[in-house]
Amino acid sequence: MTVKVRPYKRSQREGWEVDICVNLPNGEEVRERRRAPVATKSQAQRWGERREHELLREALSRPAEEPKKKEVPTLTEFAPRFIESYAEANRQKPSGIDAKKRILRLYLEPDFGSKKLDQIKTEDVQRFKARLGHRSAKTVNNILSVLGKLLRVAVSWEVIHAMPCRIELLKAPKPEKSFLDFDDLDRLVEGATMVGWGAHLLVLLGADAGLRRGEMISLRWNDVDFVRRELHIRRADWKGIESTPKGGRGRTVDLTKRLLATLKAYRHLRSERVLCEDDGKPITGKTIARWMRQATRRAGLAVLEGPHILRHTFCSHLAMRGATVMAIKELAGHRDVSTTMGYMHLSPSAKRGAIELLDGPAPSPVRGEILEQPGVGTKKSSRSG
Repeated sequence: MTVKVRPYKRSQREGWEVDICVNLPNGEEVRERRRAPVATKSQAQRWGERREHELLREALSRPAEEPKKKEVPTLTEFAPRFIESYAEANRQKPSGIDAKKRILRLYLEPDFGSKKLDQIKTEDVQRFKARLGHRSAKTVNNILSVLGKLLRVAVSWEVIHAMPCRIELLKAPKPEKSFLDFDDLDRLVEGATMVGWGAHLLVLLGADAGLRRGEMISLRWNDVDFVRRELHIRRADWKGIESTPKGGRGRTVDLTKRLLATLKAYRHLRSERVLCEDDGKPITGKTIARWMRQATRRAGLAVLEGPHILRHTFCSHLAMRGATVMAIKELAGHRDVSTTMGYMHLSPSAKRGAIELLDGPAPSPVRGEILEQPGVGTKKSSRSG
């Protein structure tokens, strides 16, 4: 706190100006400059000191202002920020960003859009789950995961203080992975040959190399190494947008003899892409679906669930022929080995190896031997050493 006295110069009147500065405990500064109602400088100084104490007393007696409560946005208001500043800023895959937008638009905004984020309670989530009873457990869990992620992001950005609700996912049974047996795959390859070169390559790229649909669409001829007999999967297409393959990294797959021969036979100059329309234009997911339907019909097979069954067939046939878990994981480009383990129940080598353990010699005791004492009907273990 300071009091300064100087001659008053703002008019022809003589006198003294007092400049008072008071620093309050909350960091606020109160300042007052005025002409002292006294004649001498010493009187002005004393008047200023009394006024200083009055200002301090007045400031301390005022009720403290409550901090302004932060305005919490509704889910609809926060959703664009979540997409732009979280999903897009973290460079998530275009398919993942689109899935979040679709879930927000079709499910979350109709039910929670008008609610402020901190007003979404656990009972609201449970009622929401009940209304989704006609949806599969996997679909419901995908929707709830987006809601949970959005709320956790809001907490980390200090938009809300804490998670307003608990979100429990449904117990979803692991879906069985359908695949073609060896004879049905041969029939499908033959049916694809009758459809045309594109369908033929499509089936072999899926069943002999494990490519996903987007990886097939993005495959270039410079990704095919005919000398080393290798296929380099570097990118994947999603609705015309290319990015890294699922899992965030590329992979290399050795070519089977029949896929190598088919690639050589159909090598063309229509486009830099391996699969294209006859006029060289890029194919789309609809083209692949059409080729699969035509090949299935020509093969006389039941309706298949889409081109992804070819990838399941690739992994399943590797397991059935005795490939190791890690080999399948690398060839398929799985991010987590748990995904690969879904195929290993088909591996005869795994089952045979387990049974062969029973044919081997009995292991030597580690902790001691089981001894039977004479005349006693019980057994006890004696520790060695």
